[in-house]
Amino acid sequence: MTQASKVLKPLAVAAVLVAAAALLNPSAERHRDQIQKTVAERSPLAGALGVGALAAFVSNYHSLGVASYTSIRGRTVSVGFMGMVFVLDSHKDL
Repeated sequence: MTQASKVLKPLAVAAVLVAAAALLNPSAERHRDQIQKTVAERSPLAGALGVGALAAFVSNYHSLGVASYTSIRGRTVSVGFMGMVFVLDSHKDL
């Protein structure tokens, strides 16, 4: 293996991973759906009252290219990466 191929192989792998992360970055709609679903799972009463839908509606979507997040009043509510969305416990303060 030449010196150039030793350097290029890890760079190619890194480039593929960054490209995959950018392509799989969750959309605003995906974040909002996951917020609604998670709030309803954590509290059936809040789900029945539509708290999750309200939180999803007022959330602000932010894309970082390879990752994304939503926030409400400056607090991060969900984080997304590689097609997955994770809702944080900060929604309890809503």
